[in-house]
Amino acid sequence: MKLDILVLVAHPDDAELACSGTILKAISQGHKVGIVDYTKGEMGTRGTPEIRMQEAADSAKILGLHARENLGFSDVFFTNDKAHQLEVAKIIRKYRPDIVITNAIEDRHPDHGKASQLTVDACFISGLKMVKTELDGKAQEAWRPKNIFHIIQSTYLAPDFVIDVTDFWEGKEASIRAFKSQFHTGSSESDKGDQTFISSPEFMEFIKSRAREYGQHVGAKYAEGFTKASPIIVNDLFDLV
Repeated sequence: MKLDILVLVAHPDDAELACSGTILKAISQGHKVGIVDYTKGEMGTRGTPEIRMQEAADSAKILGLHARENLGFSDVFFTNDKAHQLEVAKIIRKYRPDIVITNAIEDRHPDHGKASQLTVDACFISGLKMVKTELDGKAQEAWRPKNIFHIIQSTYLAPDFVIDVTDFWEGKEASIRAFKSQFHTGSSESDKGDQTFISSPEFMEFIKSRAREYGQHVGAKYAEGFTKASPIIVNDLFDLV
């Protein structure tokens, strides 16, 4: 299946927290969107890999994703090396996205910046026809996405552009609440176990406040921000209106 947008991120829930409103909006516009998580978040304090996988599947249904996979890389310990680059290149060639969205260029969690660079490198490698990969025993053709955009996560970064997600905020919150083991949901189940940076009610309020801040700059109630390593080509100024 060819996807229009492929979200490649380190952990289950990275996409939900930072760009699920954008995902919902894109799908409502008729675009095909998928998420590939690199790890199962097995080094997280709360939950288990099995629980995280079920939560990711539940969230995928809420978002209406066309595909969701997990590459099973080692949480915290995966590296940006040839083996990992080739595995990501296989996924890019499998789904042939025009746009890739990936982790923040820098963030408090080292996996985020590491996954960001891994994705950038894999997108380049995926476009080299002399790099050979196979999927299900069949040779894959080279494919390079047209654009790579980076989400903004815990660390504040000035966005290069924002997307108004006001009409999709309820769906975004529902996709986050699907990760009951990780985040405060108002239920007794989410209050069990060790409390972490992301499991408190304050963290969920932070997510909403960040979206309000980005939205305020463009006259929207809620917006999600993105950065881009290189300039975006605009052929008509009125495309920006």
